Formats: sequence, structure tokens, C-alpha cells
Amino acid sequence: MLEKALKGGPKYWAWIGFLLLVIASGFCVYLGQLKEGMTITGLSRDVSWGFYIAQFTYLVGLAASGVMIVLPYYFHHYKKFKGMVIMGEFMAIAAVVMCLGFIIVDIGQPQRMLNIIFHPTPNSILFWDMIVLNGYLILNVVIGWTCLECERQRVETPKWIKPLAYTSIVWAFSIHTVTAFLYAGLPGRHYWLTAILAARFLASAFCSGPAILLLVVFLVRKITKYEPGKGAIGTLTTIITYAMCVNVFFFLLEVFTAFYSNMPGHIHPLAYLFAGSHGHHELVPWMWTAAIFAILSLALLIPPKLRYNQKLLPWSLAILVIATWIDKGLGLLIGGFTPNPFNEITVYWPTGRELMVSMMVYALGALTLTVLYKIATDVKRELGELTTPD
Repeated sequence: MLEKALKGGPKYWAWIGFLLLVIASGFCVYLGQLKEGMTITGLSRDVSWGFYIAQFTYLVGLAASGVMIVLPYYFHHYKKFKGMVIMGEFMAIAAVVMCLGFIIVDIGQPQRMLNIIFHPTPNSILFWDMIVLNGYLILNVVIGWTCLECERQRVETPKWIKPLAYTSIVWAFSIHTVTAFLYAGLPGRHYWLTAILAARFLASAFCSGPAILLLVVFLVRKITKYEPGKGAIGTLTTIITYAMCVNVFFFLLEVFTAFYSNMPGHIHPLAYLFAGSHGHHELVPWMWTAAIFAILSLALLIPPKLRYNQKLLPWSLAILVIATWIDKGLGLLIGGFTPNPFNEITVYWPTGRELMVSMMVYALGALTLTVLYKIATDVKRELGELTTPD
């Protein structure tokens, strides 16, 4: 089926060329990082994780979100999701590729990753993160590719796929739980030192991930006339709404616990993020934007009339994605490092070169997703499920 990715119209190749150009530009900057070290980033002694790890954290949620389609389809035989299962699995593959990319660029010297393999330390959360991420990638590649090939040949999927699918469902929960443990395992960082951090990660993942998937599916539908079905879209939107409610609820629990207990270590990060501290207000507009967008997205998604409005839905989902990205892909990490344990502020902001390397990783994920979706939609066209060529 790979040959299908080598055929396409001018728009397809223009998009591929654009992505390759972004990847090449970012890779040149990355070579500079390899030569000069992490000094090209905004990282410092006090803020040792930055934009790379923040994006890794957000994208792990995107990878795990595929379970919101796979679980109802395999566990509850919800057939309306049949057309979207392959899209969810391919989205998970692209997300894990980006996660691994952000880990590689954050390590500095990529060969150091081999230490995890040659000198395994099971008491390290990073060791288990490597296992669950690579395992999840392999599971989705095997399941997704086999199902699509069977669909193409109009034959039943082999019986061994189901146990793998069930395993991938459990695995999806594990990848984000282990990632949360990376944060919660640092006792000096009070913003992350909470028992519900893993639950917060999962709630955030299960609203933002399917929202991104639906936005991409809407784009694919516009280009190729691929139709996932109104029933599937409606059910997934309802899941997104519930997950967003839980996500906001969990965050408010953290705010109540911090201020009611009056624990300085828990109050200071929230105060820095939403009101500023020591004359630093860099993240205040961002965090209030996230808060307002989170409330606005719920206002647009909770009423059924607005939730099932197909013209309004993409906007509602985009607002939700922006809110969750600022919260989890920016504020969560910086808030954990600021202020430091001595209640001092070390301002972190990603540099231009850091952002270009990040764009390289995002473009790599977009390229992976484009190729996989091109193959999937071509197969569906062969089966007569699409009406117009791309």
C-alpha cells in the first residue's frame, strides 16, 4: 500500500514539499544545537525542561486519545466508529513519532538515548516511558496497517488483532500515566506534586486529542469527501464535552486545595501563572486566555443545540484545543519550575531557534500523518467510500 503515498495531485505534492522544507530548515538549526549545545534554547539551571518537553507532554495526550475511539469500538461494539478507528490509530502513530522526536531534541546528544537500552534502570520512570511509548507505537502500526490491508482486500481481520487491540487500550492509559509520574515524581516541584496529576493528564488528553482528531478529519472530509458519519462525530463530540468538564473540574480542585490549605509551595506557581510574581507577568495573558477559552468551549459544547451544530463545531473544538495547549503545553511546565524552591523567579521563554527545531518535529509528525491518511483515503476510494478525487 505504500506506493499510494507516491501518487497525488499538485496540491498534495506542494504540501509534502512545504513540510520537507520546514523539516530541512529545522534540521539545520538542530545541527547548530548539536554543535553549540542547549545554549541555543532558553533553558537554564533553574528551568531544565522547556518547550520540547512541554510539547512532548501534550502530544502524549494526543497519542493516548485514540483510545476514545478504539475502546467503544472493540469493547462495546460501537459500529459507528468503524470508519474512524483507522484514523485514530494513524493519528496515534504520528503523535508518538513527534513525542519521540521531542525527546531526542531535548536530550541534546541523541546517542545518550542508548544508555537507557545498554544500562537499563527499572527504578527510573524514564526507562518505563521508553518502553510504553515504543510499545504503543508498534501496537498501533501493526493493528492499523493490518486492519487497513484487510479492509482493502475485503476480508475479515485476523483473530489475533483483537487481543492486540485490547492491549493497546490499556497501553494508551499507561503512556500518559507514566508521563505524569515523570512530573509527580519530583517532590521539589509543588505544582506537579499532586495525586491527581495522572488523572488530570488523562482528562486533558481525552478532550484535546479527539478534538484535534475531529479537526483533522473535517479537513480530510473537505479535501477527499471522506465521511466519518454524523453519528460518530456526535458521539465523539459528547465524549470530548464530558472530558473537558472533568478536566476543568480537576484544575479547580487543584486551585481550591492550594488556596484553602494555604500552602505557599502550591500557591506560588498558580499566583505566578495567573497574577504574576516579583514583577514578572509573562504568562498571565496566556493563562487567562486559556481560562476564558476553556469556559467558552464548554459554553459552546454543553448545550446540545450548539454542540451538534456542524458549522459551529470546528470553532468550538479549535477554542478547546488552544485552551488545553496553553494549559498543558506551556503553563504546566513553566509553572512547575517557577518560582524555584527558593521562591526566586528565573524567567523561561523558548528562543527562536528552539521554536524552529520544534517546528521541525511538528512537520515530521504532519508528514507522517499526511502519508498515512493519503494511503487510508486511497484505500477507501478503491472501496467506493469516497466520491471525488483529491
